[in-house]
Amino acid sequence: MKLQVSDEKGKEEIREWTPLELAEVKTPRRIGSIWQAKGASSRRRMKFEDRATCYHVMSRTVNGEFLFGSTEKEAFRRMMWRMSAFSGVGVLTYVVMDNHFHILAQVPDREKWLRKFEGEEGEKKLLKHLATVYSKKFVEQLQREIATFREQGNEQAVGELLDRFKKRFCDISLFVKELKERFSRWFNKQNGRRGTLWMDRFKSVLVDGEAALATMAAYIDLNPVRAGIVEDPMLYEWSGYGEAAGGSRRARRGLCKALNLPQDCWEGRGLARYRLFLYDEGLSVEAKSDSLGKGRKKRRGFKLEVRTKVVGQRGKVSPVQNLRKRVASFSTGVAIGGEDFVKGMAARYQEAMGRKNERSPRPVTDGEGGFYVMRE
Repeated sequence: MKLQVSDEKGKEEIREWTPLELAEVKTPRRIGSIWQAKGASSRRRMKFEDRATCYHVMSRTVNGEFLFGSTEKEAFRRMMWRMSAFSGVGVLTYVVMDNHFHILAQVPDREKWLRKFEGEEGEKKLLKHLATVYSKKFVEQLQREIATFREQGNEQAVGELLDRFKKRFCDISLFVKELKERFSRWFNKQNGRRGTLWMDRFKSVLVDGEAALATMAAYIDLNPVRAGIVEDPMLYEWSGYGEAAGGSRRARRGLCKALNLPQDCWEGRGLARYRLFLYDEGLSVEAKSDSLGKGRKKRRGFKLEVRTKVVGQRGKVSPVQNLRKRVASFSTGVAIGGEDFVKGMAARYQEAMGRKNERSPRPVTDGEGGFYVMRE
């Protein structure tokens, strides 16, 4: 799709945008009065504003259709992390499957989280924070409306205007609702499609306690194994564990929170501990009948000998396994090769795409003679 873009000097041009670039477009591009914009309503759910809470949320496509390929899953992941940064709702782990998604989310203490936006300095922080999902033009218009109200001496209107954004923070219902709506608009536009994408709003379960959080995290990250897509959960690209194994700091921090571990301990005991837990929780179950003749469903998972091998390795990932994981991620790369080559391609890609942020190459193998990859 061709869209008009502006560079840093304000020069406008028309160029092709990739589907994943469109997934990251900040909205809205065209706006009327911000003052007249209506706020979103939310469904009544179990919520606590005086303490941090965790929820397992899940939603399925309409009729359970298998609609999501690699591009759709990657687009959903990018939108999820952006909406997480905007709303304050943390993602502990997640998985995006062909026809549904799971997210283990942590909603912070709302009162404490909003304190950073109090006062004159807080207002500046809020306007900067809105740029997470809103375009530069939108934020500039918001600033103009605030200035107009202050010229009129109407400070109450300024407070009401900013409160419309603050009400969207630290709310699990609005986080999921806005994520699904944004993704639906992108998906329908990419596929020339109309109508609802999701079967229902979404399902949510309040999760409390260290054991419950760890168990729920494992249930989510084991989805690709249960579905027979991968044999090792770290090889699935669109999950919290898969992303953490690939080197993502945000995914590692989330899983450490779910395991009640320090955020900087993933490379140490965090990875090994969670891997052992996954292989315990993910053992396959054969279909059998007990003495009363009641059947037990077969559940796909790890064989006992595979789990025994992981226990023997104490949950550690070998260099070969790590390289295999990195190779599995190459499909989302733009360039692969030596460090100098990839750095040169990163600079050219940045200039061609008109992007301000640098695309830093990531090492795939350690030591001299290794190679690097630059992701899109």
